Amino acid sequence: MRAFMKNVCVLVSGGLDSCVLVAELAKEAQVVWPIYIRQGLRWEVTELFWLKKYLKALRLRSLQPLKIFHEPMAELYGKHWSTGGKVVPGPRTPDEAVFLPGRNMVLSLKAAVFAAMNGVPAIALGSLNHNPFPDASFEFFKRWGKVLSIGLGKRVSILAPYRGLSKIDVIRRAARFPLHLSFSCLAPRGTKHCGRCNKCAERRSAFLKAGVADKTAYAQR
Repeated sequence: MRAFMKNVCVLVSGGLDSCVLVAELAKEAQVVWPIYIRQGLRWEVTELFWLKKYLKALRLRSLQPLKIFHEPMAELYGKHWSTGGKVVPGPRTPDEAVFLPGRNMVLSLKAAVFAAMNGVPAIALGSLNHNPFPDASFEFFKRWGKVLSIGLGKRVSILAPYRGLSKIDVIRRAARFPLHLSFSCLAPRGTKHCGRCNKCAERRSAFLKAGVADKTAYAQR
């Protein structure tokens, strides 16, 4: 990570992991570019609402204005829980239930083009150790970075500094940040977390196990 501390892009979704990552990097790096990719998914309006509040609350000089790009996926996902076509995975569903095919590939591809065009050598993602998906492994990130670098004609590394950490670890190391302004919900109720989906359950459990007060606004407790 230290080799990229001068200038780095961070893929931010507004969730706990990427919010903590962008804050930690912004405290160390000279220039940090937060990037959000809109894919036409059901939670994005609320997610962006909170992400903008979170980034503003950090008040860190190295943070550049949020970059928002579009890469629609609804035409591929069709009538899917992520697009509003089906009921979202509930609190007792396994991690595999929230798999979105190609998500890290699609998000990092557009971010890599931005990085190459602006002389940024690396893109950081907040992937955790329990992520079971094929596009979230160390091997994938290493090889994908090489492929992107070949295709763009410039070196762009894909970094996953939290790949060895759990969500509990991330919360404990970042209790000083305004975590209540992060957002991780599949079916928001207005600007609140629904309190009933897979992601809300994961969030609440992690705060509880980390021993950190959860100030999140849930529609249902």
